[in-house]
Amino acid sequence: MTRSTSLDGRKYNIACGQIDIGNALTEMTRRMQTGVPQANGTVMVEPNMDVDDIADAVVYMASLPPEANVQFMTVMATKMPLVGRG
Repeated sequence: MTRSTSLDGRKYNIACGQIDIGNALTEMTRRMQTGVPQANGTVMVEPNMDVDDIADAVVYMASLPPEANVQFMTVMATKMPLVGRG
């Protein structure tokens, strides 16, 4: 959807960007600090990051001038595995 919105919106000066967020520390992810089941059957603590880091990324994307755009951005905890778990 991000790509098609970007392409379809060009003639109307509409930009579109996507931000992928990994394990921001919220009530929903708090239990990850004590360990959660993994795909390989083990239970492991998962790294988290401060939600302010996500807010900073969103503000950065929104603050770019009209002629610049972040198409895709991934913000995740430094020690979080990039692909898959376990």
